[in-house]
Amino acid sequence: MTNSVTFATCHLRPFQPVASVLSRLTQHRALGSAPREELAWLASNGVARSFAVGEVSTRKAQPEEWLLIVFSGHLAIHVDRGAGSRKIVGWREGDVCGLMPYSRGGAPPGDTVAEEPTDVLAIHRDLIPEMIRECPRVTAILVHAMLDRARHFTSSDLHDEKLLSLGKLAAGLAHELNNPASAAARSAKLMAVSFAESEAAARALAAARLSDPQLAEVDRVRGLCESGTGPASPSPIERADREEALAGWFDAHGFDADYAAALAETSVTPAALDALAAAIGEDALGAALRSIASGRLTRLLVGEIDASVSRIYELVAAVKGFTYMDRAATREPIDIRRSLTDTLAVLGAKTRAKSVVVELALSAGLPMVHASGAELNQVWANIIDNALDAVAPGGRVEITASRQLDRVVVCVADDGPGIAPEIQGRIFDPFFTTKPVGQGTGLGLDIVRRLLQRSEGEIEVESRPGRTEFRVSLRADMTRA
Repeated sequence: MTNSVTFATCHLRPFQPVASVLSRLTQHRALGSAPREELAWLASNGVARSFAVGEVSTRKAQPEEWLLIVFSGHLAIHVDRGAGSRKIVGWREGDVCGLMPYSRGGAPPGDTVAEEPTDVLAIHRDLIPEMIRECPRVTAILVHAMLDRARHFTSSDLHDEKLLSLGKLAAGLAHELNNPASAAARSAKLMAVSFAESEAAARALAAARLSDPQLAEVDRVRGLCESGTGPASPSPIERADREEALAGWFDAHGFDADYAAALAETSVTPAALDALAAAIGEDALGAALRSIASGRLTRLLVGEIDASVSRIYELVAAVKGFTYMDRAATREPIDIRRSLTDTLAVLGAKTRAKSVVVELALSAGLPMVHASGAELNQVWANIIDNALDAVAPGGRVEITASRQLDRVVVCVADDGPGIAPEIQGRIFDPFFTTKPVGQGTGLGLDIVRRLLQRSEGEIEVESRPGRTEFRVSLRADMTRA
């Protein structure tokens, strides 16, 4: 039988004798080992085709119509997933591509383009059922090639999504680290000035030659600075009132009112300062106040540096836990509580930027789940990130987790506008996204579905205006329950 089907807009090569095509098939790397009679069927039913450089063999989002047996040249698919066009797969001499036996006939994620002058033998989809009957060995080879291609696409999708997630993580982490790092750097610079001031104040106090009882009174007031604030967590108004009262006292005694700012959040009162003045006299009072205030400022700066460095340590620990950077990617018992809190930590910058209220409610005694920690964290990151995108500034995201029989169910709900009913069935499809161009790849929820399948997990969604809820079900680790 000679194939009468032709490319809709093809440039066919001049007719080649079947014997010539058969000779090239016998030397084909993938198909050359098939029985000669099967190769003869391909030669008799195929269409010889040449692609010039830049010519498209299959358009993005259009169902594949042809099985392509590559004799020479180079065909490749390029995809732009938000970070510029990138080649995700290519085929050269000895490869097969396009439509495969038993495939679902899905559309490629990008245009298939000839990067070199390329010769192929094309088999139309209408002939695939006959090919399956007449060429079992060829069919088996093509099915293996299809499986390899599916694994490659899956690996490529995971790689791209991980790169995009890493980019978001890096941007968020940079923002999160910037504030404590800047605070630590600023406080460290001020420490040099503060130490110099403290040394000068100590020399001035020593020159006053106070008696032991007088020094004890100075230490008593200094102790009021170290014992904490007067009112617990004073409001801005209360702090301003205290600072104003202290500033009035310093002005009345002819001292720098800047001391008041350093002492406003301590237990020092005008009455305590009156007692100090009566004990040591006006002549030594200035040196004593200078020493007390400079000591207080130095301790404040040390506290700021400690808090900033501790925050940096916490962020690094959260990122380390989120990425499992020091652990192999194996399935093991995972603490859901730690997994969710680490994910929220790395998404903290985005949460605060939109002033979103995130409520985390986890049942007591929640069992561990059996999963890959890094992959599970990527699941939470994608779902929670989508929820943060969905809500308006000042919106709300609720995250709950509970045990249901032998499963742990995690729910992520947001008060966004919801998902339109007509597209709810498509949100887990590869490359489907409702986000503007450049803001979404359409891979996030597809990756979530794939990663959960690898951990025996399930995901479902319910959505209406004002509430969208994703429910993830994972197998509990009953050996530790």
